[in-house]
Amino acid sequence: MKVAIYQGPEFAQDVQSNLDTLAIQANQAAAQGARLLIAPEMFLTGYNIGADSIANLAEPAAGASALRIAEIATDSEIAVLYGYPQREDDTIFNAAQLIERDGSRLANYRKTHLFGDIDRGAFAPGDTETTIVELDDWRIGILICYDVEFPENVRRLALAGADFVAVPTATMKPYEFVPRIMLPTRAFENGLFVAYANHCGFEGELEYCGLSCLVGPDGVDLARADKHEALVFAELERSLLDKWRQLITYLPDRRPGLYRSLGDDEIDISTRTGQ
Repeated sequence: MKVAIYQGPEFAQDVQSNLDTLAIQANQAAAQGARLLIAPEMFLTGYNIGADSIANLAEPAAGASALRIAEIATDSEIAVLYGYPQREDDTIFNAAQLIERDGSRLANYRKTHLFGDIDRGAFAPGDTETTIVELDDWRIGILICYDVEFPENVRRLALAGADFVAVPTATMKPYEFVPRIMLPTRAFENGLFVAYANHCGFEGELEYCGLSCLVGPDGVDLARADKHEALVFAELERSLLDKWRQLITYLPDRRPGLYRSLGDDEIDISTRTGQ
């Protein structure tokens, strides 16, 4: 399956312009044979726009923008994964939704690990343990930005049978280590493909670092953007996945009985920092 990743600046608080951009990118991606387009975290509205603006622009999972993106997916014949602020009653989530080529909503994932004041001031944390959906016989897990920086998140998707983890993100400087080093590590240690769709340019005081990528199960880049706007492509190959799952045996070699209590342990930061 050919995957396209769009890295670009969004129009802060201008949903219609962002939908127009998404339509253009979907058409271009489909023309190159891509079956899935991944856009960044909170692409629909902008990420660093303030809690009040996020609340004002938040929509239900089946809201007006989702209906428009369903039309884009249908017209372009490409599945679309995009980030947006989801409203459910009076609660706002940082969410990513996957819409199929026929316009159906395949999955909606809510960010579980909130990063910094931007997230914590605007969103409630999601509590879904695993979101995996099948597309063209590929089992796709979904995470958002900071979620992928916790090894437990990717590992639980791998253990649940994911072949590929798609990550809309809004990663800013000075955190280039994450796309450059951590993403290849996550792919290698779990024997799966990982895609990372980031913003670029400035938004308020944030400068996004770009570096969107799709990494294979061998930890090697299949596609990598620089810091500028880009539409990059990579092919998911079953033979590559099978080869490296035979060579990388972390999953079958685990001894979970030795670290079953890890999730229950509380960390005393003072003992780790010498305080």
